[in-house]
Amino acid sequence: MSQHFLNIGTRLFYDDLKLQNQKVTQVNWAPLAGGDQALIEAIDALSRDERVKIANEKAVNMVLSGHPYLVDMGLAKDMIEGYHDNLILHAGPPITWDRMCGPMQGAIIGALLFEKKANSVEEAKALASSGKIEFAPAHHYNAVGPMAGVISASMPVHVVLNKPYGNKAYCTVNEGLGKVLRFGAYDESVIHRLNWIKEELLPVMKAAIFMYDEGIDLKSLIAQALQMGDECHNRNKAATSLFFKEVVPSILKTPFKHDQIERVIRFIQTNDHYFLNLSMPATKSIMEAAHGIPYSTLVTTMARNGVDFGLRVSGSGVKSWFVAPANFVEGLLFAGYSDEDANLDLGDSTITETCGIGGFAMGASPAITQFVGGNVDDAMNYTHSMFKITMRENTSFALPALNFMGTPTGIDVVKVVKRNVLPIINTGIAHKEAGVGQIGAGVVTPPMECFNQALLASYHHLKEKTHG
Repeated sequence: MSQHFLNIGTRLFYDDLKLQNQKVTQVNWAPLAGGDQALIEAIDALSRDERVKIANEKAVNMVLSGHPYLVDMGLAKDMIEGYHDNLILHAGPPITWDRMCGPMQGAIIGALLFEKKANSVEEAKALASSGKIEFAPAHHYNAVGPMAGVISASMPVHVVLNKPYGNKAYCTVNEGLGKVLRFGAYDESVIHRLNWIKEELLPVMKAAIFMYDEGIDLKSLIAQALQMGDECHNRNKAATSLFFKEVVPSILKTPFKHDQIERVIRFIQTNDHYFLNLSMPATKSIMEAAHGIPYSTLVTTMARNGVDFGLRVSGSGVKSWFVAPANFVEGLLFAGYSDEDANLDLGDSTITETCGIGGFAMGASPAITQFVGGNVDDAMNYTHSMFKITMRENTSFALPALNFMGTPTGIDVVKVVKRNVLPIINTGIAHKEAGVGQIGAGVVTPPMECFNQALLASYHHLKEKTHG
């Protein structure tokens, strides 16, 4: 009788048996939660509790029924509740000036120059470190920003309304490629562009948006773009084209001079990433509506500041973050750059993955693999694997390449730790020095430590409510 061995866990015995020409099957196995008894107890309790199940069902239904519209544009200080002149928002979880990465510090220098709070780089650095400027995560103000994510008082922001629930989210205008503030550039060309966005683009776009009775339906545009090869994080060619087609007729009806209208149209036409700064507040508005549901283990925020990765969970407090060091992005670097040049994971754009698009929808966008690395099979497998850690399938976001399967939506902290599968994120790679810009793109996962922290916090909250 021939023997067929089954090897479980470490591959040491598997490799030895293969060398002996034996029939052997490898079964990858690891103890639940790495054998951590506290995590195992938390997984068991949260998985069994009816209150958690009810809360998660409510939270994920709010995500699935969210419907964002672009309804306005204006200056951050006028649009965002609680804003003040000395406040600067940034991407990711809370961080102080002295710990910020190069691109974020550069973007803040640029913001202070743009706001005319400093007349030189030296003055801007001194002011930023003086304690007179308040720094806060954009997420604390229902806002988001790509890469450094910096928003200052006089920067124009898109205003997105999640109509079923009445909550708003905000994001600046995407500057395009090259030397841009979001990568920490702050030379004269950057400040000039920011002023042009404020003085010329803002009034035209505001007037165009007001021509729509209900605003511009962003959920519909995202759904269409996913069927045209976008994943609406790193690839926004289709989404920007759809938005361009939608908004240009209204822009042409505005009462502004021909040359100003032409410049605004050309700016959107030549910026394939314009829609990124719409998909981000769209998904932010959806996820924020589902935040604050007691007992829910739904992840409502994933964000990075270039030093730390942070996440928030629906059942945790509004400003409760679970934080661990950000990871290095594995991917393709532009010619002339090496891993030593790359900054750690950076930006609020992971709100797209949090909502079930971006890396979760890579199966819809096989072309993105040429940009972030891997192949078409990888893209398909990424999307399939995310069903292991999510609560539902979002049929509003159907993926043609996967037989019109909906995107995996609603990351569950319990499932992430229990199944040892981390959310997949596709993202740009920033140079670690301010102003150099994007040097590549790739794929990254959050640190598991964030999810372990969130799991234990959810469990402790459950115990307090049970015995309190």
